[in-house]
Amino acid sequence: MEEPAGFSFENTMRNEMLQRAATSGRPLPSATKTGTTIVGMIFDGGVVLGADTRATNDTTIAEKNCEKIHYIADNIYCCGAGTAADTEKTTDLISSQLELLRMNSKSQPRVVTACTLLKRMLFRYQGHISAALVLGGCDVNGPHIFNIAPHGSTFSQPYTTMGSGSLAAMAVFETEWREDMDERAATELVKKAILAGVFNDLGSGSNCDTTVIRVDGTVTVTRGAVTPNDPLKLRSMINRSSKMTIPLGATPVISSTYTPFTLADVTVTEMETE
Repeated sequence: MEEPAGFSFENTMRNEMLQRAATSGRPLPSATKTGTTIVGMIFDGGVVLGADTRATNDTTIAEKNCEKIHYIADNIYCCGAGTAADTEKTTDLISSQLELLRMNSKSQPRVVTACTLLKRMLFRYQGHISAALVLGGCDVNGPHIFNIAPHGSTFSQPYTTMGSGSLAAMAVFETEWREDMDERAATELVKKAILAGVFNDLGSGSNCDTTVIRVDGTVTVTRGAVTPNDPLKLRSMINRSSKMTIPLGATPVISSTYTPFTLADVTVTEMETE
């Protein structure tokens, strides 16, 4: 029997199961989500992407230095906000597809191709993949920045922000962005926008990462471009009691002999192959 043409409803049963679990009082385990500030902007000669490094699970900080700027291709990178596993796996899948395309066509992939693959994948799942993306890169047509929503809608602008701290970051861009900014000014503006999210959004925090992609093909990835929450200074101000430091030899040693494990002590049974 020929399947009817049109939209695919193969996830209908899955969606109904998720809805029943949520309303039955026994919801499924929640995934780790990133309350995030991610930004991207075009400058005269390339694009700059920026992201904070805090990952949260509800009100708990799950990771203080996670990486939210993902590699797509040598000339394309992507910032991810939403569920950490979804953003990681989605960008990995598209990256592998673009690598196969590059090997087949023997040419550099275009940013709009990555955007099309991402939007088609996200639209297929109707928003159940929680991945809000800022895609940036340079190709034969110059620098590009795309905003990709979890439902698959996209738009292109000279600058964009996403995540829970996007409003604070957008306020910085709307105030200080200018056309034809050079790389240094653009990078500083991206850092300022990320810090606005870090200090005004509880889901964003820790450090600021940046990635600069230039039209000449060079890329600069900077982990910890800004570290405003370095704990070393605060820890140095705490006077710890000497009783908290256990001296060497405080724990008695019962035995210092060690018998290594060898395969001679293991009985190996051959598997029947006939």
